Amino acid sequence: MTFPVTIWLLLAAALLVSSIGFKNYVWFISLGYGFAIAAQGILMLCLYGSTLTVGTALCAALFIVYGCRLSGYLAFRELKSASYSKNMKGEIKDGKTVPFGVKCAIWITCALLYVTQITPVFYRLVNESGSNTWTYIGAAIMVIGLVLESAADLQKNAAKKINPKRFVDTGLYKLVRCPNYLGEMIFWTGVLLSGIGSLCTAGQWIVAAVGYIGIIFVMFSGARRLEIRQNKNYGQDPEYQKYVKTVPILLPFVPLYSVEKYKWLVA
Repeated sequence: MTFPVTIWLLLAAALLVSSIGFKNYVWFISLGYGFAIAAQGILMLCLYGSTLTVGTALCAALFIVYGCRLSGYLAFRELKSASYSKNMKGEIKDGKTVPFGVKCAIWITCALLYVTQITPVFYRLVNESGSNTWTYIGAAIMVIGLVLESAADLQKNAAKKINPKRFVDTGLYKLVRCPNYLGEMIFWTGVLLSGIGSLCTAGQWIVAAVGYIGIIFVMFSGARRLEIRQNKNYGQDPEYQKYVKTVPILLPFVPLYSVEKYKWLVA
């Protein structure tokens, strides 16, 4: 199947799945995001089944695992956790006042981002590059990111069950304040690295870089939103004040303790 056809199919899949955001505005970048990545992984396995190598099949499968885990977790938290729903009420826009045209623009922009994110693996399939050392290095880093993100979510859930009114500063949260976002960034760093040796043109590198930079921006933006919310909820707590001044917000061992002042981090 030719490149123009397959890229349009991937975009169609991302658009179809992420259209769930028209039901609930935030789902464009939460449930729709994870399931769109998973759908693209499934589509790549189906479209390139006869030319897949162990490395490319592994990367595509990791997209499925990543997307289903993320959106499954988000769906469970949103639909089953009464404490989360109570805490988030009023914190997240419901989108009822957002014009339909704006929603469409966000929908299309998100779908385009989701396609660019997976292009390092997609281009390896299109270019028939097979697998090389970078494929497996990238896949290994993807697994590390996936495990880190999953562990962070489990640790936060466990801590909140013990004390739902306290911020989390145990486990991975001793390393950075947003270890789940760190796991996301590690995962997509692995995806980008997996494409080394297969991206043939400057255009392919640009598209892959746009996807990577885009998701890194989204993670920093998410960290900023979380920081603002936590400052509002725990700002008067001396223990919290000590925590935020000693534990980096997103990057371990990098003394970046706050991104709240960076108003351009809006997504």
